Amino acid sequence: MTRQDALQLFLLSAVWGISFLLIKWSGEVFPPLWVALLRCVSGAAVLWLALRLGRHSLPPASLWRPLLLVAFFNNVVPWTFFAWGEQSVSSNIAAILNATTPLFTLLISLSVREIAPTSRVILGVLLGLGGVGLTVVGGLSGGHASVLGVSVLTAAGLGYALATVVAKRTLGGQNPVGLATTQLSLAGLLLLPAALIGPAPSALTSQAVLSLLFLGVFGSGFAYLLYYGLLARVSSTQVTAVTYLLPVWGLFWGVVAGERVGILSVVGVGVILAGLALLNLRPRRPRQPAPV
Repeated sequence: MTRQDALQLFLLSAVWGISFLLIKWSGEVFPPLWVALLRCVSGAAVLWLALRLGRHSLPPASLWRPLLLVAFFNNVVPWTFFAWGEQSVSSNIAAILNATTPLFTLLISLSVREIAPTSRVILGVLLGLGGVGLTVVGGLSGGHASVLGVSVLTAAGLGYALATVVAKRTLGGQNPVGLATTQLSLAGLLLLPAALIGPAPSALTSQAVLSLLFLGVFGSGFAYLLYYGLLARVSSTQVTAVTYLLPVWGLFWGVVAGERVGILSVVGVGVILAGLALLNLRPRRPRQPAPV
């Protein structure tokens, strides 16, 4: 990994890390469906521009079923649920609960027998879930999380995981920029009628509007371009290091915004990171016998 790649990885983690705070601020004015819709629209606008300038290809129309599933579980559900859940949960706890995504992905992969249930994998999952449990207990006891909010945010993480498994099994080999563009566009179309039928945004504030604009343009559009650009140059294992940094960034931005951070949340982040590190350890290869 070059210095430029490392810098871009750090930038990606910072942008995605502040997204939870931006969702919180956007939700003060915009209903959850509108947060998700406008995030899709502004992010898709960036990706359509990159698609045309870079002459990337769109996925074939024959893949419309898995594309709809991925758009629904990767954008419609989690982006709406994060905006909903953060109405009663602080942004730093939301960022920590986002770390359930790789844990759920692994559990789903185990259930469909894509991954062998080794002792290392089981211990990593248990550690990760234990860290999430500590975070939830700390948030509930500290008064900056509700049972409903935590449940909704956990369901959002499950949505991300389902989308990851579906995409891995059905959308391999497609142009990543074309996939992301199609995905956000379809998600916007799915969200539009529900947002129009539901409650409308209240009196707009500059903080909410700018937060949502930054969330869509940078946290969704440019972040996707950074992510797929990194995947093209470095290994997927190195790119998934972003997962380790998001809970840390969530705590940092929460403190900057004046949110209360409990000691159990800090401990929970450490336990989650330990579990994720264990899950990403590569098993040692057996030594080859020396030639005689």
